[in-house]
Amino acid sequence: MTAPAPDADGQSVRPPTAQHYTVAPLPAAPEGYVAPGMPGAPVTGYEPVAPAHRAAPRRRTAPAIALALLAALLGALAYGCAPLRAADSLGWLAIAQAGLIALPLGRLGGPSRLLPPLGALLAAAALLLGQLTQHLRQVRADGPGPDGLPHDALAGWRADLRPLDLAFYAIALIGGYLLTRRAATRT
Repeated sequence: MTAPAPDADGQSVRPPTAQHYTVAPLPAAPEGYVAPGMPGAPVTGYEPVAPAHRAAPRRRTAPAIALALLAALLGALAYGCAPLRAADSLGWLAIAQAGLIALPLGRLGGPSRLLPPLGALLAAAALLLGQLTQHLRQVRADGPGPDGLPHDALAGWRADLRPLDLAFYAIALIGGYLLTRRAATRT
C-alpha cells in the first residue's frame, strides 16, 4: 500500500481508507433505537384513536320474506302474462325471477341459513305459478271445458310438461339459492 500523497497544504485529496476491525464495534445507539423520521419510529404526542365501532347491519327477516313473496308474485304474473307465442323461450326467465326474489331476501335478510333455501323454493314456485297462469290464459282463450277453468289449466300444464321444463326448474332452484346467498354476502 502506498502512502497518501500530500496536497499543497499537506492533506490528502483521497478519502480515508476503511478501518478494519477484528471485532464489531459497539453500536453508538441503544438496541432497538430507531432514528426519528424513520419507519417504525415512535411519534410523540400521538394517541391512537379507537376505531369507530360499526354497528352490525340489522337483519330484517320478516320484511325480506314479505318483499320476496311480492317479488315472486310479480315475477309469476310477468311470466304468465307474456305473449303466448313466446312460450317456448320464456323458461330462461327463471334466472331473472330467481334474481328478483333473491335481491330482497339477501339484502334485507342478511346472511341467514334459512333464506337461501327459501329463495330457491320461492323461485321454483314463481316459475310454476307463472306457467300455470300462462296455461290459464290459454284455456280461457280457447274456452273452458266441462271440468272448469283451474282444472283445465292444470291438465294443460301437465300435458305440456317437457324435460326442458325440469331443467328450468333446476335453474330456478339453483339460481334462487346461489343468488340469495351472494346478495346476502355483498351487504
